[in-house]
Order: sequence, then C-alpha cells, then structure tokens
Amino acid sequence: MLGRFRDWFRKRKVHTPAEHSERIALLEIHLGFPILPQHVHLFTKALRHRSIVDNEKYEAHETYERLEFLGDAVLDLIVTEILFRAYPRENEGFLTKLRSKIVKGDTLSDLAKKLKLNEVLEVGHRSTGQGIELSKSVLADVYEAIIAAIYVSQGYDFTFRFVEANLNEFLDIKIIEKKVDNFKSLLMEYTQSEKAPLPEYRVISETGPGHDKTFSVAVYVSGKKLGTGKGKSKKEAEQVAAKDALEKLN
Repeated sequence: MLGRFRDWFRKRKVHTPAEHSERIALLEIHLGFPILPQHVHLFTKALRHRSIVDNEKYEAHETYERLEFLGDAVLDLIVTEILFRAYPRENEGFLTKLRSKIVKGDTLSDLAKKLKLNEVLEVGHRSTGQGIELSKSVLADVYEAIIAAIYVSQGYDFTFRFVEANLNEFLDIKIIEKKVDNFKSLLMEYTQSEKAPLPEYRVISETGPGHDKTFSVAVYVSGKKLGTGKGKSKKEAEQVAAKDALEKLN
C-alpha cells in the first residue's frame, strides 16, 4: 500500500515557484541532504500550513495535511522496525508502549525543532505572528509530512536511515523506555486499588486562538478535586492533572 501511495505522489504535477527557493535552500541545510528540482514541490507542500488557504492562492490539498497522513504511517512502520531489531526479547505490549512514546506529538515536535522546521514553515499572511510555528501539534504534523516527502522522493531505505539518524542523534531511547508518562493510567489503578470511583476529568477553561488553544482541566474522584493541569490538548491537560493528583496523594 505504501508503494502505491509513493507512486501516486510521484505522478503529481511539479510546481516550483521561485519565491520558495530560499525556503528549500534552508531546508536542505537543516535536513542534511540536497533536494532535487523534481522533488521541490513535495517538500514545499510539506512545509505549507493550512492557514495558507486563507490567501485563496492554494487549495486545502496543497497543504501538508495529505503528506502528514502518509508520513504518520511511514513513521510508524520505521519506528516499529527499529524497535523490533533493538529489542529481540521483548513482547508486543512492551514494543507497542515504547513506540507510542516515540511517535507521540511531544516527541515529534521536539524532533521538528531540532531540525529547525519551525524556521521554514510557511503560514498564511493573516496568521503570521500568532505562534503557529511554535505549536507542538503543528510541528509534529510537519515532521510527519517531511518524512512522507522523503519517502516519496527517496524511497523507504533512505527514509529509514534518516529517521534512525534522528532518533540516535536527538533522543535517548533508553531514557524514553523508562519514562512514566501515562499518569491517567496510574491514577486509575490507584483509585481501583482503593475501591474508589474512576477519575472524572472536566475542562475548566479554554484560552487562545483556534490553532493554538490552551486547555485547563481538573480531575475529580468521588466529587473531590484532586488535581489540575494545563496543556495544548485536552489529553495533555488531563495527563498533567493526573500527575498533579498523584503527587498530592503521595
């Protein structure tokens, strides 16, 4: 299936506007390899945020979102293969949990920052200065889109080596392996051990523009507020609230 996706993208019309040459030149420096002229349109699209559609110059399918869809699948496969080789004695559950820690939004946004993708992201004029370039969810999406562009233009083996190099240079998988980040699960286990009702999460407030909201969440058990947390998504805020509750309980 991934092969069919790559073939389809390669048949798309090549469009290399002159105003993007500087952006692509910077991207080549950040990625560490040259981008051939026939592939510039792919990487240009991978850097184009959907706010660009507001200019009525591009359509929605000309943003990074379609490439992000493909890149998500490619990245999952590559990380799965890396972990499969690195942990020959571990079971499926261990590998699944570790993979989820690596391909989650926070980790991918950190990789995007390391590659300075925020410096070459293209946003609409009306959205300039609103902090889109610093949004964790946007940067994670852009990283996946770039992975798709590399896969379509260079093939699986090159993309595998690129991702593997990123993980080796910017992440410590052993630290990630031992990191506890599912505080909601731990809090649920605690309430079950105490024969208490399951935790209930409530959104207290939402602030910020649509593309960069901040959520405040409180967690309750038996009607009593145990913790609060903030995050760029409800899930992130819930994890912070659960961590806060666990720290207070301890």
